Amino acid sequence: MSDTIGYIGKFLVILGIIIAIVGALLLLFRNTGIPFVGKLPGDIVIQKKNFTFYFPIVTSIILSVMLSLIFYFLGRK
Repeated sequence: MSDTIGYIGKFLVILGIIIAIVGALLLLFRNTGIPFVGKLPGDIVIQKKNFTFYFPIVTSIILSVMLSLIFYFLGRK
């Protein structure tokens, strides 16, 4: 039982650090925007007269792969 609590604690600390780093990066780039997020080839943007549809499919796939790798390496014993 205590091993499980230790793993959960470690996970929460690492997750908190990752969230803090992402938050700091967003604050640093709030005026300029992060240059690659949502502007990759394959991201879908449809603009009409008074309607904009935006779906960052490629950005979502890349973020998913990156997070999967991070959690894979954190989960290894």
